[in-house]
Amino acid sequence: MLTYALIGLAGGLITGVSPCVLPMLPIIFFAAGANEGERVAPRGRVVAIIAGLITGFSVFTLLGSALLSSLGLPDDFLRWVGVVVLSAVGLGMLYPPLGHLLERPFYRLPKVTGRQSGPFLLGLGLGTLYVPCAGPVLAAITVAAASGDIRTDTVVMTVSFALGAALPLLAFAAAGARIRTRIAAFQARARSFQIVGGTVLLALALALGLNVTSALQRAVPNYTKPIEDRLSSSDAVDGALTPFATAENRHLSRCVPGAGTLADCGSAPPLRNTGRWFNTPANRPLTLAGLQGRIVLLDFFAYSCINCQRDQPYIEQWSRTYRDSGLTVLGIHSPEFAFERDADNLAAALRREDTTYPVVQDNQLATWTAYRNRYWPAKYLVDHTGKVRAIKFGEGDYAQTETLLRQLLAERPAAGRLPAAVTDAADVTFTPNRTPELYVADNRPGYVGRPKYIGTGVRSYSFGARPQPLDTYGLAGQWETFADGMTAQAEATLRLHFRAKEVYHVLGGNGTVTVSRPGQPDRVLTISGPPRLYRLVRGSRAIEDTLTLSYRGRVQAYTFTFG
Repeated sequence: MLTYALIGLAGGLITGVSPCVLPMLPIIFFAAGANEGERVAPRGRVVAIIAGLITGFSVFTLLGSALLSSLGLPDDFLRWVGVVVLSAVGLGMLYPPLGHLLERPFYRLPKVTGRQSGPFLLGLGLGTLYVPCAGPVLAAITVAAASGDIRTDTVVMTVSFALGAALPLLAFAAAGARIRTRIAAFQARARSFQIVGGTVLLALALALGLNVTSALQRAVPNYTKPIEDRLSSSDAVDGALTPFATAENRHLSRCVPGAGTLADCGSAPPLRNTGRWFNTPANRPLTLAGLQGRIVLLDFFAYSCINCQRDQPYIEQWSRTYRDSGLTVLGIHSPEFAFERDADNLAAALRREDTTYPVVQDNQLATWTAYRNRYWPAKYLVDHTGKVRAIKFGEGDYAQTETLLRQLLAERPAAGRLPAAVTDAADVTFTPNRTPELYVADNRPGYVGRPKYIGTGVRSYSFGARPQPLDTYGLAGQWETFADGMTAQAEATLRLHFRAKEVYHVLGGNGTVTVSRPGQPDRVLTISGPPRLYRLVRGSRAIEDTLTLSYRGRVQAYTFTFG
């Protein structure tokens, strides 16, 4: 049990200092101070609000869905309750008599922290609005809550997560209370502080209600991602989170990913919380239950992922070849970047890649989570009875996957003569020790500049001294950082030192990129429209080389991938 508590606490602390908490900071700062007429802001008020937030988040995360379902209430009911509570607190700060009137009924309730029942209930309301960033710990909690498989270790980890996430907020609330205390002697200033606070809370309530705050969260780089990745890849965390598999997907562990033989890995979990459908009759949704009797290949992908793009021609060929023999391919588009969530961007990518099989948006990663997936791309083969029989993570092994697919088609009661196999037995050979995927941002691994900045805004950069290390890039000129990458400004230049046969770059916006390579003429790429993949280098053998890229116009740079 101690392991779950420590994992939850670590995940919560990372979340508590991440960009996703930014909308909560003004709320905590202003709401934790004393009411007008109180000489000193009591520390109990601060503790009560944070205690309410921890309680509200824990209870609503684990039991909210079941509670709303049992009462027949809409899914966003609790969230709107939180918005109403926050609005009431803001109005109470603007009109103190209203504030005292709102809190008066709660003074008759059992005392939670001294005479602090009102602030505690405010914290409960904030708990319905606090939506932390996703991560391995929160994903495990969410899966357990969604399945109803809530055990003692789930509760311990949830409360520990909430406590860890609330500790930074507690420090911020205490700072707000101290400031209110210091200016309390100056009634004019105290009243001004309270008016500003009430106005801020009302504005935030409106922003939260309209989801405007998500733009702020996206605008700030995810500076905690390296820590999150280390936590996610930890053997201790991975082992501890495994028991939180749901009843419907726990048998997926029977399948060894990449194995060359079929297995019985349990019934395939249904598709859940899906968005827009593509390439179906009238774009109507499909279900796995409705496809029983056919073989289903579930392909989890993201359209800007080069590994997925290498996969797509094979999957498209299988779909066209075996469609009449009983195969249905379902593409589950699980986005990695914010721009990939846009349905129009996805539609353009499907047209560009000439994808004809059905594809559905999984923007909430709900189906991704139901299959305990962690990879782009990932393939799950489902037989005619609805059971998962094989799993393949990553690209490659296409002939082996087609062999398993053909075996499943042959198992169907109505199986007929199959078309000839279409996959060459010799898979694509990838460059050994090629440069790993690099994300363009000044706080990402692979960037060699100093210092590494955290935050948004336009900054000037300059290249470091040569030689630049392998598998790195440097920046020069002016760049603007945003959540998923950087936007070129004046004289924006990037220098990349790589080893690979092929180099690809995800770019968006409008402008040009000049590709300079020693001993070869410059090449100019015209960039327009939504982000997509552009090939910079294509060779017959692996090379180690340096590219200098000059960006002109409002060009957005995201990632480099290598083949």
